[in-house]
Amino acid sequence: MGYLQGEKPITITKLLSMHAENEKISMLTAYDATMSALLNRCGVETLLIGDSLGNVIQGHKSTTRVTVEQVAYHTSCVARANTHAFIIADLPFASYGDPVQALASAAELIHAGADMVKLEGGGEWQIEIIQYLVERNVPVCAHLGLLPQSVHVLGGYKVQGKTKDASKLMCEQALACEAAGAQMLVLEAIPSSLGKQITSSLNIPTIGIGAGPDCSGQVLVLQDMLGMSPGKPPKFVKNFMDGRSSIEAAVKAYVREVKSGKFPKPEHGFAG
Repeated sequence: MGYLQGEKPITITKLLSMHAENEKISMLTAYDATMSALLNRCGVETLLIGDSLGNVIQGHKSTTRVTVEQVAYHTSCVARANTHAFIIADLPFASYGDPVQALASAAELIHAGADMVKLEGGGEWQIEIIQYLVERNVPVCAHLGLLPQSVHVLGGYKVQGKTKDASKLMCEQALACEAAGAQMLVLEAIPSSLGKQITSSLNIPTIGIGAGPDCSGQVLVLQDMLGMSPGKPPKFVKNFMDGRSSIEAAVKAYVREVKSGKFPKPEHGFAG
């Protein structure tokens, strides 16, 4: 974590180098300047302004109510206090339905301070969007597995890729995302064995959230890992506030456990 002593900020080149050297990547969501500054102090390498803000900030039951303007606002808040971390911002629901719309939405998030945008899905049209953005110098993180923006189509928040056909399709989509130019891939709520398989097949980092310990890095929603979210937490969440007296101590513990491979443990994952 030498960058904490004043070295260069984290870039996509640095993240790709970490992946090549088998160094785990830590990521957490952030939505405001105060937490952005704290996460930087704690050594979190990547900050995600997720459309999860629809749930944890706005109080909606899904992410589908979030707009580009709202993500841009929170991205600008995070970026103002950011000193070292790499910033990824979500393209929200219905903001990238065609290439022109996708570029306009991505440009708004980049102008707000994002270093990269993230979009969900690996179908043909999403692959075309990824390629279109990358060809126009917009860095893209893809997202496969459980897709919160598609929750109404999926029929709820369910583990994905459990059947042979589904896992084969996801592997094919992951390779297609990489071929289209995506430089990172988030894998959410899939069997740990599939997370390992996809990670080993790619040359880009995978960031897991309920995708097992073999991903290149891990991400959690900040409010979840601090035990602040109401209701029963997802299986893949660990409350890092347990036994700790401050948010800073909890975040530092998260970073240590991700970097060392201590988190996630088998009980945080899913069987095939």
